[in-house]
Amino acid sequence: MEERSKLSTILAHWIEHNQSHIGEYEKWAQRAGVLGLEPVKTEIEKAIRKLSEANHNLEKALKVFNSSS
Repeated sequence: MEERSKLSTILAHWIEHNQSHIGEYEKWAQRAGVLGLEPVKTEIEKAIRKLSEANHNLEKALKVFNSSS
């Protein structure tokens, strides 16, 4: 696969992959809260925010890539 095409594909894949992880993390954060593990819930929620921010950057990279093609 040509490098430019591969980059576009991999950026889209990373975004989708991260979204699926975020969904799982949200479920486990909620479960940690139900179990009374608030510090654990808090740390998972921090990870969710960071992964969401990473996805935002990946989405911007994909948008820039698509506009330069």
